[in-house]
Amino acid sequence: MARLDVAVVGEINPDLILYGVPKDLKPEREALAQGFRLTLGSSSAIFAHNLAVLGTRVGMAAKVGRDALGKLAVDWVSSGGVDVTTIRQAGSGSATGLTVILTHPHERFILTYPGTIFELAYEDLDLDYLFSARHLHISSYFLQKALRPKVADLFCQARRRGLTTSLDTNDDPDDLWSDDVQETLRHVDIFFPNEREAKKIARTDDEERALAILSERVGIVAVKLGSRGAMARQGSAEWRSSPLSVHVADAVGAGDSFDAGFIHLFLQHASVAQCLDFANVAGAYSTTREGGTEAYRDRDELARFFRQHGAM
Repeated sequence: MARLDVAVVGEINPDLILYGVPKDLKPEREALAQGFRLTLGSSSAIFAHNLAVLGTRVGMAAKVGRDALGKLAVDWVSSGGVDVTTIRQAGSGSATGLTVILTHPHERFILTYPGTIFELAYEDLDLDYLFSARHLHISSYFLQKALRPKVADLFCQARRRGLTTSLDTNDDPDDLWSDDVQETLRHVDIFFPNEREAKKIARTDDEERALAILSERVGIVAVKLGSRGAMARQGSAEWRSSPLSVHVADAVGAGDSFDAGFIHLFLQHASVAQCLDFANVAGAYSTTREGGTEAYRDRDELARFFRQHGAM
């Protein structure tokens, strides 16, 4: 029996989300926010937490600083049921990363201090632990400064050990979208870009062309389309899932929750269409509370929401 269902390798840090921030911030002027939320952030940790809440056995490999923010983030992800025994502490001079999100009604600005996100290295990983899982997931590819040169090799080893693999690159802060990601995709079974990321990596402005290019490199491509729902492609077969009508508190972590929903059903040998629809519900549910994991802390409401939308 596998020790884990899913091993997650990536970053863990808090999110500080500020709501009602003036659109035009002026130098040297004190601006006021209308509200805030300090919560678990980072694509990898949100994915791990929400996947564990759905009932999948999840373990996480990451690195935090020896500070209050690191302890807080680890406690938060652990409270969702994630095994945190292989989350490492960095040396005394390293600080846990932090993301500050400034929200406006139709857009948001994201500022990240990487801290220990940049420091997680291949040598920090317990490979026997990771490869005891059935599936390996990595998020925030372009933020994994120390690990990135070994990500393709890590996926390759995982597949040789019989694991399936998935990747969510998230944004590239340098906006370079370097070619090394193409080599990594050769060892990925499921790729989870949003529309912009898919076009950037495929180097085309056409959505359908991007999907066609990426599906030649990856077994399944599941693209998050925001208010237009989601779509997936496997070979020449294509599926679409319509958006759900919900009251949106914010969209932080919705894409990571989508990934979690897809993998949760994928490991139960569901069809791509079923995985896509379930993922769409998982992502939509995340938006009903502030932050990426707050909705998933209310398990009774989660079960009601999924039943209401025919997902449980």
